[in-house]
Amino acid sequence: MRLQIPLTCSPVGVLEPAADAGGRDSTIYADMKNAVKAWIVCFMNQAAANTIAWTPKQATSNAGAGAAVISANTRIYTNLDCQTTDVFTRQTDAANYTTDAGTKKKIIVFEIEPSLVMNFASSFYYIGVTTGASNASNITSAIVFVQPKYTGADNLT
Repeated sequence: MRLQIPLTCSPVGVLEPAADAGGRDSTIYADMKNAVKAWIVCFMNQAAANTIAWTPKQATSNAGAGAAVISANTRIYTNLDCQTTDVFTRQTDAANYTTDAGTKKKIIVFEIEPSLVMNFASSFYYIGVTTGASNASNITSAIVFVQPKYTGADNLT
């Protein structure tokens, strides 16, 4: 299937761009009940030399109720220097990722297959992300791109 935003892949802003000194949680969690896959795309403008931990979280509501770490490792891709390359590197599958301390613009992508990494049996139908403590000079944000089971005009109003 060809991905076409927003017809076949809906973007959900889960972490607005902001300074990230103490770490942050998603303010909105993306609904995965009818999704076959999603990609959490995390962006950071790392102005201070601190590592930043990124952790996908599953929750029981779109407000993040009961947020918990995903239940299995997932595919992770990174571009740790967006200013000089557009090439992504496959990282070791894991339930989280910590960046290096280099002061660069970076993108981290978590590939989420709900049936493999989310606990639907316990009503964890929503996905978001959390960042670890960092520095007020570092700006972070994240968008989840959700690929639904059924696509087309129903995704638009």
